[in-house]
Amino acid sequence: MKLIANVKFESQLKDNPWQKLKAFTDARIALGRTGGSLPTRPSLEFQLAHAQAKDAVLKLLDVDSLKAGLTKSGLPVLEIDSQALENDLYLKRPDLGRVLSEQSKTVLQQYRTEHQQPLDVVIILGDGLSARAIEENAPYFVPALIDACKEEGWQIAPLVIARGSRVALGDEVAEILQAKMLVMLIGERPGLSSPDSMGIYYTYNAFKGCHDALRNCISNVRPAGLAYPIAIQRLMALMHKSCELQLSGVQLKDEHQTPVDMQHSPAKRLF
Repeated sequence: MKLIANVKFESQLKDNPWQKLKAFTDARIALGRTGGSLPTRPSLEFQLAHAQAKDAVLKLLDVDSLKAGLTKSGLPVLEIDSQALENDLYLKRPDLGRVLSEQSKTVLQQYRTEHQQPLDVVIILGDGLSARAIEENAPYFVPALIDACKEEGWQIAPLVIARGSRVALGDEVAEILQAKMLVMLIGERPGLSSPDSMGIYYTYNAFKGCHDALRNCISNVRPAGLAYPIAIQRLMALMHKSCELQLSGVQLKDEHQTPVDMQHSPAKRLF
């Protein structure tokens, strides 16, 4: 049997020629190498990002802190739960995260009975797969969205905070409150560079049992991703068009164009 000598690598750090591109993205590129391995810094950064993603999924929504951050909105706040309130059940049974608990149905029905005025927009804040995303983004995003809706003269329902929520949970809420436009803000599945990413799901005339083709999605809303003003502009453009066409989803195209000065504004890096 012929023996092959072990391959020997140089021990000094070797930079990657793509190094300059790292200034424009959080993607794990141009990590360099030491011998045949990753350098210590990117290896530790990967472990940190993995831990942050796991924490984002397992963290429970701090409802009291979130409500305190939304006091400036001037709107009442309703708290609701899905049938998958426990974290372990939420992860194993996505279907239960799409269904309101009986107590939550009663809360919403009682509010609607006591307040008969027409409602144009309901805004729901759901923990989803990253409570961190809602806690960090919603207190800044929601007041700006409310101001934009008020400028249109739209009647806004109470803010709804939903625990154990999947996207479709908002459909039943909008149906009970008889709100024409549903804006569901929810923590997105965290990636290894985006544990704080918030998604926006918009549905016109939502009802229990809506399928995903009836929704429009705006993703990656966060300081290191899609900026709040641009996200609100895109959402408002969709809402205007949906009122005109009386529909949402795959038949409603996102034709919003971002102003040049906003396209080139510096983004906040996560790391």
